[in-house]
Formats: sequence, C-alpha cells, structure tokens
Amino acid sequence: MNFFGKDETPKPAGPDPMFAAKTEMEMYTHLFNKMASTCFEKCASRKHKEDDLALGEMSCSDRCVSKYLEAQEKVGVVLQKANEAQLAQQQNLQNMQNALGGGS
Repeated sequence: MNFFGKDETPKPAGPDPMFAAKTEMEMYTHLFNKMASTCFEKCASRKHKEDDLALGEMSCSDRCVSKYLEAQEKVGVVLQKANEAQLAQQQNLQNMQNALGGGS
C-alpha cells in the first residue's frame, strides 16, 4: 500500500469486470428495446386512441414477450455450447503443441 491507501500490486490479467458489466447492461438494454418495439408493433392496434391496451393486446404482448425471451434463451444455450467447444478445441491444440515440445 502507498501513502494514499491504494494497493499498488499489479492486478491479474483477465477480463475487466467493469467492461463486462457495461457490455452486459448494453446487451440487456438492446434486448429490451428490440423486444418492446417488436411486440408493440405486432400487438398494439393503432386504430384506437385509448391510453390503455385492450385485453387482446395485453394477451398478445404477454405471448410475444414470452416467446421472445424463450428464443433468446435458446440462442444463448447454443452460443454457450459453441463457445465451450471452441475452448476445448483450443485446449486440445495447446496440449498437442506441448506434447510435441513446441508449446510456449
């Protein structure tokens, strides 16, 4: 620690938690905005000038949001599996390089 109470030990290399949090927040904001605009365009009637949604519009919106989130979850699972497979492939390649004596 220095005079000002800050720890001057180097931080371990790895993902920046602030960058990860900001990126995740941007992703969720984009997801919400896209879902809201898509479901509103699909479900809200423009014929009526009422402030509240009708029962049919509310049901449509509920189903739309549910399907949208379900699809996003399925895409996330597929991407996670692909990411894990790529990581395993990189690990296998590194292991082969180490076995041949050419690894770093």
